[in-house]
Amino acid sequence: MAASAVPSPPFEPDDAETFAGGRFRQVLGRATVVRGTALGGGHFNSALLLELADGHRLVLKTAPPADSPALTHERGMLGTEALFHRLAGGAGARVPTVLHHEPAGPGVPSEWLLLSYLDGTTWADARDRLTPADHAVLRRRLGATLARVASVTGPAYGYPRRGPGLSAADWPSAFAAMLRAVLADASRFGVALPAPAEFLGELPVRFGHRLAEVRRPALVHFDAWEGNIVLRRTPDGVREDADRAPDTGAWRLNGLIDGERAFFGDPLAELVGLDPLGTAEDDAGLLAGYRSVAADLAVDDGARVRLALYRVYLALVMRVESVPRAYGGEHAAWLDTWSAGRVTEQLAVLDALAS
Repeated sequence: MAASAVPSPPFEPDDAETFAGGRFRQVLGRATVVRGTALGGGHFNSALLLELADGHRLVLKTAPPADSPALTHERGMLGTEALFHRLAGGAGARVPTVLHHEPAGPGVPSEWLLLSYLDGTTWADARDRLTPADHAVLRRRLGATLARVASVTGPAYGYPRRGPGLSAADWPSAFAAMLRAVLADASRFGVALPAPAEFLGELPVRFGHRLAEVRRPALVHFDAWEGNIVLRRTPDGVREDADRAPDTGAWRLNGLIDGERAFFGDPLAELVGLDPLGTAEDDAGLLAGYRSVAADLAVDDGARVRLALYRVYLALVMRVESVPRAYGGEHAAWLDTWSAGRVTEQLAVLDALAS
């Protein structure tokens, strides 16, 4: 994985024990950590870039203590991330290799995850260096990658970890549980909602026939925005291993990171997570890349209903999480205004489609 490095105090190998408990040294074996650097960009879990004496680099991710304030679906997210990377990697997507996952327990104060490091820079950090041709090629390849991820079928719908009833045997029930959990979180954290909670909670019932059009619990990253996509420069003419297409630009798609918010559900939800502020279904290049792997992706009226529902859900998640994460200043004010407008906008879309 790649992220922006943040200046940090000098790192000693024993510092890792503070993050991961005594098991960390057992997992590393004979490897010696010579330097650690905090990685920025995350808002929930912490991450350290570990440089080993033999030149290899790893990423150590740690969750907040179990008693830290969090949304209902945010418990055990590193286990979800480990599962996502294993499944997505098996389907041919470029992702970090999972080296070890350890839940919190006796002697382990916080859940932790050890991953390989993906060389490169995030799409967000490279954006100003991309030409329009680079962008077009990369969006197509991103679509193909997400289709490979969605080829994985889960055992049930919803969030994969065992927990507070956030999974079900059908998508309408699972999505209803997911939505109602964040509404309950809003009540718990005292977050004002842009519409009555009862009305929002009934949306999966009102549009249950559209949610029921989803017949397979596909793996969805749900956070594949540009900050979680790793790019790497390549010489002109180099061919991509994954799809063997000629590289017409200076960049390649080197992988997806941070799969901690993954769930099993509607593949269309990926279009919402990768573009929280926009409408990715209008990106012809992205869809062409997706359909080069999964030709049956359709964006019909039923799909547009579901996309609006997922946009309501994501806007509510982003609105509610601002309180336990103690966002402040201009960002908190912007998020409050944007999320209210987004929910209102999408409710109008649903009304129009229903009529």
